[in-house]
Amino acid sequence: MKHFPTCTVTVVICAYTTDRWANLLDVIESVRAQTVSPEEIVVVIDHNTELYERLVAVVDDVRVVENMGPKGLSGARNTGVSLSDTDIVAFLDDDAEAAPDWLQHLVALYDDPDVLGVGGRVVPVWETGRPSYFGEELDWIVGCSHRGMPRVASEVRNVIGANMSFRLEVLRQVGGFNHSLGRRGSIPLGCEETEICIRSRMGSPGSRIVYEPAAVVRHHVPASRATLRYMLSRSWSEGLSKAQVSQIVGHKRALGPERRYVRSVLPRAVMTGLYDFGRAGNPGGLGRAGAVMAVLTCTAAGYFRGRRLNFPTAAKTPKTSLQPALPWRKVQ
Repeated sequence: MKHFPTCTVTVVICAYTTDRWANLLDVIESVRAQTVSPEEIVVVIDHNTELYERLVAVVDDVRVVENMGPKGLSGARNTGVSLSDTDIVAFLDDDAEAAPDWLQHLVALYDDPDVLGVGGRVVPVWETGRPSYFGEELDWIVGCSHRGMPRVASEVRNVIGANMSFRLEVLRQVGGFNHSLGRRGSIPLGCEETEICIRSRMGSPGSRIVYEPAAVVRHHVPASRATLRYMLSRSWSEGLSKAQVSQIVGHKRALGPERRYVRSVLPRAVMTGLYDFGRAGNPGGLGRAGAVMAVLTCTAAGYFRGRRLNFPTAAKTPKTSLQPALPWRKVQ
């Protein structure tokens, strides 16, 4: 017998560009088709009047609002949180289509009161096919689950931004997503989901963040993100973002899983790529090994560069009645 949880859910979808119009409509439709229906679907448009007006004109069963905070993904997500009054808030990107039982798998784990947040697996859908040098170990670069992540429901440090959910009370207790972190338009910064997961657990000893790979979304990867140039740019930005998070929550908390990833997952990827090249003469194997080394170098360089910068640790919360009850605060 299937288990259908009783807690209520709001699904928040954040969008910022008309270039993903078809993807956005597909994402909305995938939420409509869930085996567990959300109480409400909220689409937050990030400072794009054309997109807002266009979407309002074609959907009537979805709440479409404009980002009431600073421009960027964190501000858009906080706007969605501030409008929610359900037990759980789940988040999808505007190019991440959910499987029909996505919400059912996410919400089922909230039967455990110690679970603060649940995320799921993000599967890449390559517009022009996966490049031969782009190994699955590097799928985090395109916002997807990578090789080495758990294959069964497991406790993790943080979930993936394109497929995540939190208890509403937790999001409000920590003041929402940090406006000084996260993607702004096409600028490939991130780690806002890492930082909020860490802060959530620091305020609730014994609590857990869970990754449930059965909760699947399919994430569209455009050709522009399948290039070596984007791979290295995103790696540099990831290093900068991790440095920023480490200034907020501390070096050890910010980099624990990354150390394990560098020590175990990446060496295996390099050796496998070299083995494929040496044994079968497969040039893709050499390309994958080289890409891993290049990504590791760029990420480390970005991190050490970021450690030398004085990042702002928080942005002021806009004064509006729709904002979360508590302002964002830095963890001491």
